[in-house]
Amino acid sequence: MSQKAFEPAQLGPLTLTNHLVMAPMTRSRALGNVPNELMAEYYRQRATAGLIITEGTSPSADGLGYARIPGLFNQEQTTNWQRITETVHHHGGHIFIQLMHAGRVFHPLNLPEGAEGIAPSAIVAKGQMWTDEKQMQDQPAPRALRLEEIAKVRDEYVNSAKLALEAGFDGVELHAANGYLLELFLNPGSNQRTDEYGGSVQNRARFVLEVTRAVAEAIGADRTGIRLSPWGVFNDMANYPEIDETYAYLAEELQKIGVVYLHLVDHEAMGAPAVPAKTVDIIREKFTNKLILSGGYTTLEHIEKALESGRADLVAIGRPFISNPDLVERLKTGQPLAESDQATYYAPGPNGFADGYTDYPTADGQPAGTFSPSYEA
Repeated sequence: MSQKAFEPAQLGPLTLTNHLVMAPMTRSRALGNVPNELMAEYYRQRATAGLIITEGTSPSADGLGYARIPGLFNQEQTTNWQRITETVHHHGGHIFIQLMHAGRVFHPLNLPEGAEGIAPSAIVAKGQMWTDEKQMQDQPAPRALRLEEIAKVRDEYVNSAKLALEAGFDGVELHAANGYLLELFLNPGSNQRTDEYGGSVQNRARFVLEVTRAVAEAIGADRTGIRLSPWGVFNDMANYPEIDETYAYLAEELQKIGVVYLHLVDHEAMGAPAVPAKTVDIIREKFTNKLILSGGYTTLEHIEKALESGRADLVAIGRPFISNPDLVERLKTGQPLAESDQATYYAPGPNGFADGYTDYPTADGQPAGTFSPSYEA
């Protein structure tokens, strides 16, 4: 009996080798916010995924809220990302870059000189932020964007999307989830504006749709995806009464724009409220292009159920890809999955940046890669 997960899948102009997506995961290995050869090796090892979506990558200096996350807004970053896309393509994979502006989730010690944390409203995200200089620090208040600045921020996304194609990416995923800048506009708890970008569902969705429309016009809707997290509470986000109304409206408008996929994430496995089946059904009804479901998919049975149900066109898998570079083969052959070391998710181990990153072996015990850059020591 054939298994749908391992059959080819169509995504716009792309024919993916399977229905499995490597979900975007911050790994904090981009020293100086510039992609590097170690990152190329990391993605090469996982190129058997039907589609790789990269870690969150900032479209501007202001969006570099976390330590050691990559950007894509200058030529050096573009050139180095090109090395990564060439490597993935050489090994038969496809790769989208996730554009993630961290918004109010930041600390000044993580930002380049002259950059600042910005948000729709000057409301602090409760919690602390890691800084390499002073370790854990309270997150400060962001500066509220002035009305006349919003178009400039939109254009930063567009410029980054254009650079993504220059760097060889197959497309771009806009991160409108998890409490980062785009979702901050959607949620009335983080958006208390009184102008045309605040108040009603339509006003709060305006910036997300303007960014999406502009990116789609610049690089093609068939190269543009978006990630959403209704009912998510990550980064001090709160639920609100109009969630289903908000995401139904978004789904309908995103379908009009024609984005190639909508990536819906459910953080129940990480302690957040589950995304109700009703919410998924509403989005599925309004959005008829590809729907990627993400969150807690760790078994082939669970993946196949989602695909066969028609609710998911593709399934995204996150943390299992960290410790199983050959995850697709393990799922196909029924091999057990290796556990990951959470202590090295975002920081190097005692032996350098490859610890917990590129040093996980394949199921047969062989090293997935032998790359060892000079700066690891």
